[in-house]
Amino acid sequence: MTKRLLVFLILFILACFSSNAQFDDSELIEANVFDDDLEVGGDIFSDFNEDLETAKVAEFERYYRYGRFFSFNIGLGVTMFDGNRGYAYENQLPSYSLSFTFFQNFRVAYGIGVGFSKHHMFLPDATRGHTPVDLEGGPGFVDVSMLRTFFSSRYYLDTADLGTAITYSNPYVIGRIEYWYLTNKFIDQSATPDDSGGGLGFGMGFGLEFPIKLKESFIGVELLFHTVNFHDKFTNAYQARNEGEFGYEDMSGNAWSTTVSYIISW
Repeated sequence: MTKRLLVFLILFILACFSSNAQFDDSELIEANVFDDDLEVGGDIFSDFNEDLETAKVAEFERYYRYGRFFSFNIGLGVTMFDGNRGYAYENQLPSYSLSFTFFQNFRVAYGIGVGFSKHHMFLPDATRGHTPVDLEGGPGFVDVSMLRTFFSSRYYLDTADLGTAITYSNPYVIGRIEYWYLTNKFIDQSATPDDSGGGLGFGMGFGLEFPIKLKESFIGVELLFHTVNFHDKFTNAYQARNEGEFGYEDMSGNAWSTTVSYIISW
């Protein structure tokens, strides 16, 4: 009886030792992963992180293959004004523009350029700032030239989820810092010196670019609103000298421009 009890105890101890010494393979894997995550420098979120460097390289390769790097724009259009300046001016068509654009990526582009437009006004009556040609005359015909230089920034809209027509039109929004130089030339008063001056301005608007040949040539349409601090913005030089005669209280007003461009890209 004692021998049987002793054998039973020995077998029971061996069975317990064997069960404690065995590990399930899945438990071993989980233990190793847990230990790895707790190591110094380990990242427990590594399974959820994107490989940003690989994504950047892929985007760069896609842009290098399908994107534009530079473009040269030649444009014709119209420049008009509102306010008193709009009442005073007759706009002479067309206005001209030349610009160069550098593309940073698919969405962002920067540009520099120049624009030029012609206008005129006619003042038959004497004004406060100008001696009349004769007792009944005024400044007469005034030829107006406007030259501006600008630096622009464009952002092309993401149209991946929109229709094909909108996608191919390449819509963008644009902002510009501008410098306008204005010259008034008094044609009917040869003795009167030209009135010239510059003013800082800002432009904003939107545009479309329709491809003629993908990545190489486009037709662009751009509509802009300009606010400009002209040197003669608040002048009283064009106010009527005598009550009841023709003139303008000042030359305030903002500019609006529409330009159609031929774009060469590479």
